[in-house]
Amino acid sequence: MSTLLEETYSEAVRRAETDRPAGGAPVPGSEWLEADGQGGFASGTADLVRTRRYHALLLAAAAPPSERFVLVNGLEAWIETPEGRFPISSQSYLPGVVHPDGVSRIERFETDPWPRWTFRLAENLRVMQEIFVSRRSGATALVWRLSKKRLDATLSVRLLFSGRDYHALHHENPAFRFQPQRRGYGWLWIPYEGAPAVNVATNGSYLHDPIWYLNFLYSQEKARGLDAAEDLASPGVFRFDLVKGEAVILLSTEAPAGEDDAVLLARRLRIDEKRRRFGFPSRLERAADDYIVRRGEGKTIVAGYPWFTDWGRDTLIALRGLCLATGRLEEARQILLEWAGTVSEGMLPNRFPDRGGEPEYNSVDASLWYAVAVHDYLETCVRARRRVPVSERDVLAGAVQAILEGYRRGTRYGIREDSDGLLACGVPGVQLTWMDAKVGDWVVTPRIGKPVEVQALWFNALSIGARFSGRYNEPAEKAAASFARRFWNQRGGSLYDVIDCDHVPGTFDRRFRPNQIFAAGGLPFALLSGERAQSVVDAVEARLWTPLGLRSLAPEDPDYAGRYAGGVAERDGSYHQGTVWPWLAGPFVEAWVRVRGGTPESKSEARKRFLEPLLRHTQEAGLGHLPEIADGDPPHAPRGCPFQAWSVGEALRLDRIVLAVR
Repeated sequence: MSTLLEETYSEAVRRAETDRPAGGAPVPGSEWLEADGQGGFASGTADLVRTRRYHALLLAAAAPPSERFVLVNGLEAWIETPEGRFPISSQSYLPGVVHPDGVSRIERFETDPWPRWTFRLAENLRVMQEIFVSRRSGATALVWRLSKKRLDATLSVRLLFSGRDYHALHHENPAFRFQPQRRGYGWLWIPYEGAPAVNVATNGSYLHDPIWYLNFLYSQEKARGLDAAEDLASPGVFRFDLVKGEAVILLSTEAPAGEDDAVLLARRLRIDEKRRRFGFPSRLERAADDYIVRRGEGKTIVAGYPWFTDWGRDTLIALRGLCLATGRLEEARQILLEWAGTVSEGMLPNRFPDRGGEPEYNSVDASLWYAVAVHDYLETCVRARRRVPVSERDVLAGAVQAILEGYRRGTRYGIREDSDGLLACGVPGVQLTWMDAKVGDWVVTPRIGKPVEVQALWFNALSIGARFSGRYNEPAEKAAASFARRFWNQRGGSLYDVIDCDHVPGTFDRRFRPNQIFAAGGLPFALLSGERAQSVVDAVEARLWTPLGLRSLAPEDPDYAGRYAGGVAERDGSYHQGTVWPWLAGPFVEAWVRVRGGTPESKSEARKRFLEPLLRHTQEAGLGHLPEIADGDPPHAPRGCPFQAWSVGEALRLDRIVLAVR
């Protein structure tokens, strides 16, 4: 290793030692994520035991960010010394047995700059293990080293393979290809025909010894009412003499370019990754980077890890925080231009299938959120003095106008501008709003008619369109007047959730939900102001606010579900019936500050009262991130995806824009 590389490496190590948090025992149930920027990732629990089918060391997207394959699920590892044999891994097996006892040897767990465990094997024997994914190469690096030199210490590692779709499970079968191909950097496996290759670069020796490990149990899958048992294949054992130096395994779907020294390559990747990670102003901004991934020649936003890809609605909501609030205007530009080409009959797709098939156009609000994102992007460019070429501005304006014209003419699923200027939508059996849970043929919250947040988005889209063409001024004014006249619930001092329910004129849904907050906050143009806005904000705070965001239904409602648990039907049935959504903290806090005049004092109070308690939850479920949802009842346990883009995005938007004092 060159002197320059030694100095750079030492500098990076010193910085890591200085900047990293204290660390300690793993938080039970907490999970770590290492994303590769392509839609793939490595993930697991702080206490080592894999609890999800998605926990893996190498999970790759063959067609970024889709067609994900789980290739290397985990590992078995142990240290042999004169004092004995010490496992440093743990697995959960049916019917609920944890073996071996590596978890009991974790003395310390740290998350920065990436997951790192210290195992205490004996009085004077400690081994450190670290896992990180290189954003440059996409490789997962596994590194072990002794805390100090010894006379004898051998590490043995068995990799656990599958080669399956990331939503599926793997079982013992005769088709798995155990035999590797020798390469200069290490070894190559192709577990099944059609699966990506697994390249293993290592400085260890390899002993071929094929074996199946049977009946792994994934407790999170079992709790979700899903199949939870899996079998994995282990082709053989890698062995390392730790006395001679660190042990390295690099896992990748691509062969290392021009490298045959795994240790040197791992050190270079480590230095590169530390520089990248330390380049972010905050841990939350570093988390934001995990969601911005490649799609085709452009960029998109993964909605959440471990099971979502890019969803239209989620992408456009999250973009304002992940990209605009953090100054990542080039990524925002690429995303908006990429999505501009997907408008069909005024609609943007809400979801791209994981593999093949056509995009799904089944959202009324994704297109309207696109208009909002375009507005905020252009406004941010003005403030940043970034020139937007006329040709690109025309593409964005054209997409917004195509959305407005499609909706005004009428499009799929009964979406149309009604005679009162408001936007009607919905047909039986289809979930169009963000409250989109469906169990079989049962749409849990159909909200057919004129949902309140859709009107706020419609008014905003018209107002934004008016900046490109004056023909939208009158429709925007008409929609605002109708909204003020028709949505106010005088008795409740709040807004109806839906009017003209099931397209029956004059009917109202009085359920108290958070959707009304968008009339006062979360969007560029407010529909409510003055006493009505204050009344809505106060009522929402009193009935829906929790330290993790807003409940989706007031607790006194007979359909309120305080816990998100059980099988698929139970969970989806409660998804928007009381479950807390952290992303709704964004519009709520913005409305709360607006009704107090947006003063520095109100922003400071909101930061302490709402944002800081929310951010404390970044160390509970998805480490460094915010979860998708939480229970409506205390203690508001995190649920759903532990790593959610719009939750992180709205927290960043609050921190960097809404609550910033300039």
